[in-house]
Amino acid sequence: MARRQLHPDSPWLLALLAALVALGPLSVDMYLPAMPSMMRAFDTDISQMHLTLSSYLTGFAIFHLACGPLADRFGRKPVLLAGTLLFVAACAGCSRSDTIGELLLFRFLQGIGACVGPTLARAVARDVFGPTGAARALSLIAMMMALAPAIAPTAGGVLLLILPWPSVFIFLAVYGAVMMGLIQVYLPESLPVIQSLHPRVIARNYGELLVDPFFLTVTITSGLVYSGLMVYLASSSFIFIDMLGVPPQYFGLIFLGSVVGYMGGSALSARLSRQHDSEQIMRQGVFLATAASGLLLVSSYRWPDSVLALLLPLMLYSTAMGLVLPHAMAIALRPFAHIAGTASALLGFIQMSLAAGASAITGMFLTTTPKPMVWMLLAIALTSLFLGLRAHALYSRTKP
Repeated sequence: MARRQLHPDSPWLLALLAALVALGPLSVDMYLPAMPSMMRAFDTDISQMHLTLSSYLTGFAIFHLACGPLADRFGRKPVLLAGTLLFVAACAGCSRSDTIGELLLFRFLQGIGACVGPTLARAVARDVFGPTGAARALSLIAMMMALAPAIAPTAGGVLLLILPWPSVFIFLAVYGAVMMGLIQVYLPESLPVIQSLHPRVIARNYGELLVDPFFLTVTITSGLVYSGLMVYLASSSFIFIDMLGVPPQYFGLIFLGSVVGYMGGSALSARLSRQHDSEQIMRQGVFLATAASGLLLVSSYRWPDSVLALLLPLMLYSTAMGLVLPHAMAIALRPFAHIAGTASALLGFIQMSLAAGASAITGMFLTTTPKPMVWMLLAIALTSLFLGLRAHALYSRTKP
């Protein structure tokens, strides 16, 4: 069994980590084309359907706080296997839900199970590739992982042509089961130092992170940029299918621009990491995200019925996210090799909490126009710009 495990130099290790990270976007993107038909099946409204994303993100966020310490104590593999098993069971529960309340519960559990993939893939990258190599590895992982949001909405739309909406969650359950097999056979255990699960030790580890102003500023900055994407994803099916009349089977094509932008940003991120500090690249990405949000505001008012008027600025925003996220993660984890799982978990908790809140608030106001999404995205981008500049100032003061 051990002979099959992937060596750190193998490109297949990066591919496996990307497939683990993809648990998150697949769980979000694949059911998006089904949201309007699910809304009608459950006899509910847009705000309740937005809560199906918010409840997933809430479970995803909360379990980070336990996931990190557990992985720092028992290792990455056992926690990955247990979490993915819960993900599979929750997907099955979603597929059999009869009420919106049941669906919200199983989406919450699905978020708990899904969070282990992205969280511990980041920790494994930090374990294996070190403090400087992690930025490039995470950029490459992000570039490969971008295949998930490229394929997922189209696959979901095609499934809906021949099968009812529960088929989406059955597909996700099968994906999770396959991942469990690959983790068991091929993923090496990378835990460098075993940490205690004593509450005092856990509190001390989290306290070490929470009093670090640079860690918090970088983490919140990246969390806000990510929240912008979640606001867009939660709103997209209603905007494009219900408001702009895009057929569900073509809904996946809407995402290609954003996916291309994200892949391009991630590829550029990996290339720039050879010549520039991660802090500089993150700052450039935040500037680009703000510019894209401003352009989105102008184009949405100038051409309110145009699909392209929304797609092109969002493609630019996705490019910015490809620059920001990998480097923000690498920066945040850099000083904390001894508690990389806990640091990655707190980063994910903050990121997902911000995303859950932003998507829920947007859903309260989204009715017949995309304007609430557009204004929320601009507010998020401006706040991330302010914090990104603060992070750069903190880095400049401490740089030797």
